[in-house]
Order: sequence, then C-alpha cells, then structure tokens
Amino acid sequence: MKRKFQQYFWRCALIVFLALTGCGSSVQSAQALLRQHHDSPGVLRYHSQVSIKDEKGYAWQVLLFKQNYNSPLKDLRLGLVAFLGVVEIAHPQALLIETAAGRLLNASDAYALTALVPNVGEYNLTDILPKLPTTDALKLYVPLSSGQQLLLNIPNTVVTEWQWLVTEID
Repeated sequence: MKRKFQQYFWRCALIVFLALTGCGSSVQSAQALLRQHHDSPGVLRYHSQVSIKDEKGYAWQVLLFKQNYNSPLKDLRLGLVAFLGVVEIAHPQALLIETAAGRLLNASDAYALTALVPNVGEYNLTDILPKLPTTDALKLYVPLSSGQQLLLNIPNTVVTEWQWLVTEID
C-alpha cells in the first residue's frame, strides 16, 4: 500500500513539474523540489531543494531540512552551498533575512564549529520560519569572509514550499 502511494505521489509530482515547466518556460523563476532521503533504513525524510543564482550569476543550492527527528522540537536548518572557489562564507556570522515588507531577521550560524569547507553555510531557521509570511519573496544576505554580503533572492513559491514542508510533512 505504501509503495503504491509513493508511486502515485511521484507520478503526480512529475506531471505537475512538467506542466509548470511547459507553462512557464518563458518566465525566469526558481522552483523548489521536495525530495526524499533515507534518514536510516526504512525511514524516509523530506527536504526542500532549489538552485538559485546570485547577483553575479553563480548557482547556489538552497536546502531546507529538519534536524533531530527523534527530538520533540525539530530544528529547521537552511543549507547554502556555492561552487568551491567562488565564494567563502564567513563563519560564525549570522545570515540576514529580509522580508518583502522590509523586516530584518538574523539566522544563527549552525555550521560555525564544524565548518570544514568555506563554500557551505548552515543556518538555524527554527524560530525564524514561523515569523515569515508564506506568500512573499525573501532576500538572503550571506556573510562573506571578504566582509561583503552576497544577495540571494528567494522567490515566494520557495518560501511557500518551506512553510508547507514544515506544517504538512513530517
């Protein structure tokens, strides 16, 4: 029964993806994609993943995922990954998030103590995501080791998917 549901779900997801791709081929947008991964044998988890270009045209992988599934309070993490050698993310600096209404929020650096590669950042969104509107785009200001900030524009469709991932899927 579970296997049939998974097959049905992925067929529907493929149809929706193809329909959206065909209808919006002339519109430049980022579409997030919910993905499954095996947390442990027999345990499937979901995360949101999207590729977004920064202001210089470099592609970033932006992932929202839940951490600590065995805990009653699940941490929400936002992972940012750039191509190696393109940028160096400053650790342990916070990620600055700006809403469409101009509200500024800081997401703490969750990767600070274990930062092994300079092109990866991980930020705690547990307390921040509930404060974000579900229908508005966001601006992420990524702190760089050069002292500058890099801008990533997150479309409203991605933010809506993040909210959906948190409220509807466990």
